[in-house]
Amino acid sequence: MPEALKLMFQGTNSDVGKSVVVTAFCRIFAQDGYKTVPFKSQNMALNSYITVDGKEIGRAQGVQAEAAGIQATTDMNPILLKPNRDNQSQIVVHGKPYKNMEASAYRKEFFQTGIELIKESLAVLSEKYERIVIEGAGSPAEINLNDREIVNMRVARMADAPVILIGDIEKGGVFASLVGTLQLMDPNDRDRIIGVIINKFRGDRRLLESGLTWFEEYTGKPVLGVIPYLENLNIDAEDSMILNQYTSIRNTEKELDIAVIQYPKISNFTDVDPFFTEPDCHVRFITRADQLHSPDLVILPGSKNTIEDLLFLRKSGIAEKIVELQQKHEFLLFGICGGYQMLGEEIEDPFAIESLHHEIEGLSLLPIRTTITKDKTTVSSNGLLQLNGKHFNVSGYEIHMGETWTTRESRGLIDTQGRSDGCKTEDERIIGTYFHGIFHNDEFRKELLNQIRQGKGLEPIHQRVSFNQLREEAFDLLADHVRSHVKLDLIEKKMKDFPKRRISQ
Repeated sequence: MPEALKLMFQGTNSDVGKSVVVTAFCRIFAQDGYKTVPFKSQNMALNSYITVDGKEIGRAQGVQAEAAGIQATTDMNPILLKPNRDNQSQIVVHGKPYKNMEASAYRKEFFQTGIELIKESLAVLSEKYERIVIEGAGSPAEINLNDREIVNMRVARMADAPVILIGDIEKGGVFASLVGTLQLMDPNDRDRIIGVIINKFRGDRRLLESGLTWFEEYTGKPVLGVIPYLENLNIDAEDSMILNQYTSIRNTEKELDIAVIQYPKISNFTDVDPFFTEPDCHVRFITRADQLHSPDLVILPGSKNTIEDLLFLRKSGIAEKIVELQQKHEFLLFGICGGYQMLGEEIEDPFAIESLHHEIEGLSLLPIRTTITKDKTTVSSNGLLQLNGKHFNVSGYEIHMGETWTTRESRGLIDTQGRSDGCKTEDERIIGTYFHGIFHNDEFRKELLNQIRQGKGLEPIHQRVSFNQLREEAFDLLADHVRSHVKLDLIEKKMKDFPKRRISQ
């Protein structure tokens, strides 16, 4: 098989929509019959994805693999950075923790190691796939970082890939950011740019035309597409910046009010995505105690630094408010991973892995204790969950550095073939589990919501959406949307001509 054809997407800055555009092109190329794979050399994210062999990669690359119709592997994201303290991250290499490093040490000591990892992964993918869709990070014009960057133009050179530059028009100044980025590039890198895409457009396209004409004449680079903003796309977000768009205010038109506690090191918040698709649910993200009010369901999500986030709950008054409302049986409380650990009596960190606080009291709402360990559990899991006298086959994934055990006889939540996961109170109003993705299980989610509805005197809803079906529909919707707003024939031509052009130079 000939070497894979590559296409890289870079952005003028973070949050321009690179991950979504890459997801779209993975689906488009797969629809067109090409064996396609995503690639991001280095990702920084607290939302991660577990491969079938129990390895951890950036969530965006896992989702992009799903869009391409393939199983994710660590070669799609060989380096993952997970911030856990100020100016420090856990370095995950091929899905397993490597070490904790500060930013300066990482740039100085890891650079050559990173280069070799990237080369090896690109070589593996090039042999197995026909097309590689590569995602950059941040901006290629970060002139203070470019001498040792391993995610933008250096990767484009290593892969010998043409690059499409994406600008976000929603923030304003899109032409300035595109032109400025191009001008700050090394001429050889600028030559790799085969065109630009303007993303998140709202309004009358006719008012943009004069600017597009000016840009093409001024830069000599074609505008390969103007992609309108696509609302309510049911595809996982990776960057916590998206949480800024959510409200803390209750929507009284919805019957069920779900409050998600947004602590500083929140991770894998995509666990709550299925609730956004439910017609009777409104999801709020809470950062202050006075925002809590009287929700029907409170979710303590995952955390990359459980102890520090628990301290945030205490300092903000949210912890006290949760305990107060729980004593009045006013809502159902559900903790996932770090949130599950917080519900217990105590968390210990004897090796100072997450915090200098070696021991901290939990919310004492479940009879469990947790010790943060040096070894990290990353595994795809499945089991039999019992709720409200009914049993549900559930699947999910675990990512945690900690062991949890019960301090007295209690009720487990999920039987995983001889091992019990999670814990719940007798009345099932406080529930905890290590299973990320637990709410993606349609039948369990339906039962949980109907249990809440019953407690409020509401009729149950027996027909609810299949979240996995919605995801597949969302991939197709995104692909159709992008396909109809980019010059795909021109992109195809430039991709195929690029290697020939480089050889002839």
